[in-house]
Amino acid sequence: MKALRFHAAKDLRIDTIDEPKPGRGQVKIRNRYVGICGTDLHEYLHGPIFIPAEGESHVYSGAKIPQVLGHEFGGVIEEVGEGVTNVKVGDRVSVQPLVMAREGEYFSDRGLFHLNTELALVGLSWMSGGMSEAAVVNDYNVFKVPEALTDQEAALVEPTAVCVYACDRGGVTGGQSVFVSGAGPIGILTLLSAKAFGATQLFVSDLNDTRLELAKEILPEVITLNPSRDNVGDVIRSKTLGNVGCDVAMECVGNEKALQSCVDAVRKDGVVVQVGVHPGEGKVNWFDVTFKNIDIRGSWCYPTYLWPRVMDLIATGAIPAKKVVTKNIKLDDAVAEGFDALCDPAGAHLKILIDVT
Repeated sequence: MKALRFHAAKDLRIDTIDEPKPGRGQVKIRNRYVGICGTDLHEYLHGPIFIPAEGESHVYSGAKIPQVLGHEFGGVIEEVGEGVTNVKVGDRVSVQPLVMAREGEYFSDRGLFHLNTELALVGLSWMSGGMSEAAVVNDYNVFKVPEALTDQEAALVEPTAVCVYACDRGGVTGGQSVFVSGAGPIGILTLLSAKAFGATQLFVSDLNDTRLELAKEILPEVITLNPSRDNVGDVIRSKTLGNVGCDVAMECVGNEKALQSCVDAVRKDGVVVQVGVHPGEGKVNWFDVTFKNIDIRGSWCYPTYLWPRVMDLIATGAIPAKKVVTKNIKLDDAVAEGFDALCDPAGAHLKILIDVT
């Protein structure tokens, strides 16, 4: 079968590899659509990061380079291994890509599987990935999708789960004002999630005007800000009740300045949620954190039990996740028309889906 594999930074190849075979407690999926994530782009440009380094293997999964990419995907169950009871051949599924010990570890024993110390990820540190014609995952990695959920939407559950969990961490609720730094796919899906949670005033900032225009097309009510021209905190204070700032600010870039703008823009006794992954240590205005009595909360991935809830939010239209898709391509064109297009500083695209059928 064909698979897009990471060999080294700037070295992705369409390889012909053996089709995987499911073992006990595993399933084989005939993949349909897979999304290109910002994490995939970071691996492409600067990896290996989450992918094990050359000559090494993942401590839990044993995965090693070359690595099949793709952790945002869905497909159809083609084969089930011994002991699998939650799905059957022919079921359409969405993949929850976190792989970890299910017991005997502090966080696993408490159901906090996403915080497991030796976490592996399908498409980054597991034997299979979504950017291939077929994949093998554990039975707990697949969830049967509602009939109303399309194959494309099945590939959007994973990034949407990140955003739903971020809103959970921020305590977003009806009537609140929410600011999101970063108008990429995660930023816009976070805005859509916040709206589904009942937020009535939405702000987004980005240095890329094209991305801001796309955000405005998807959410006409959102107030767009460009930090190169706007004082983000001042504008948000001027437009919120009592001129105090937003209730919740969510950093979806992984950038020190973006985090500082969230700390500045949030009201006293408000909440800042760090969603983007920072590449290293960064500065925070700790005087403001203390003086404003604010909470800063991390938001890592998502609890694995979130999948049915997120699928229902998408299937019912409460979160119209497919609005972030700006292009569909085939696997053979994934590097030039997918990865390279998303790395273009002009930022003409948000989410690109690969049709692997």
